[in-house]
Amino acid sequence: MRDTLTATPLNSFQEIQAEWLGLLAQCPVNTVFLMPQWQEIWWDAFRNGREMAGFYLRQPEGVTAIASLARQGRALSFVGNSETFDYNDFMIRPGGEADFFAALLGWLEQENWEALELPSLIETSPTLEYLPELARQQGYAVEISPEDVTPGLALPPTWEEYLAGLSKKNRHELRRKLRRLESVENWRWYSVREPAAVSDRLDDFLTLMRQSDPEKAAYMTPEREAFFRRVAQRTAELDLLRLYFLELDGQDVAASLCFDYNGTRFLYNSGYNPEYGYYSVGLLLNALCLREAIELGQGYFDFLRGPESYKYHLGGQDRNIYRMVVSKPMAGSNS
Repeated sequence: MRDTLTATPLNSFQEIQAEWLGLLAQCPVNTVFLMPQWQEIWWDAFRNGREMAGFYLRQPEGVTAIASLARQGRALSFVGNSETFDYNDFMIRPGGEADFFAALLGWLEQENWEALELPSLIETSPTLEYLPELARQQGYAVEISPEDVTPGLALPPTWEEYLAGLSKKNRHELRRKLRRLESVENWRWYSVREPAAVSDRLDDFLTLMRQSDPEKAAYMTPEREAFFRRVAQRTAELDLLRLYFLELDGQDVAASLCFDYNGTRFLYNSGYNPEYGYYSVGLLLNALCLREAIELGQGYFDFLRGPESYKYHLGGQDRNIYRMVVSKPMAGSNS
């Protein structure tokens, strides 16, 4: 590790916000979930006795790595959790991985801890590449387990090329369903993105989300709803949020909430009125969101966490996310 490398405790999400965002833009794992604004909203909502325990590395050219970590008892973990973060990771300037992970392990040696829990790591994460071997060399136990999948697809330049890339069955079904929807006289889809308008329409979105799936209704506890509303408002202020509705005969029958960030459209959540299931309104609104992303020149459409069938009908291909736990071996263990 170079002599110019210094580790500084991370005490808030504002103190290095501009440098945080600048570093994030250079990272291979660059998602909306790693923005300091998102992490701060999560911290305010779900801290529950945790303490900030992270640090950042600074060199003459600026901040080169950030470990956004929390402590609860003798457990350390990323800020965030798998219920509200589809991806998580350390933020490291490319080329600085060896320095960062050496600093991380040196920092752990000074901490009173038992386990470092690192969920929601994308399969291409530098953390999965670098940390296990280095940690094991220093006598730590490392466990890596599959956590979930995040289907998505690279977007071609045109809608026709996208359709051509689908399986014959899925292409036929999508075209058939679109024709059926287009046969309805009074239908339209539209977006809401201004912060005040988003605030006004979130109740409608949440109603459709809860209607569409009992699991989604159970997921949206009062605490998660409060978090969801704050995230929606803040990302709308940052011009990242896109809230879509599909309307039939003057009634909103489906809704999708997306984030446009770093050349990717993230489909964060969606819902629909099951009474209009004949028209496949939920799937078709997501298809329209995907078509618009192509027209806007986005490079990737990310359906995010979960293997729901509609994601594959629209061409999604799985990417794996993993959970890593680094821990001190028990006395007498040969790990």
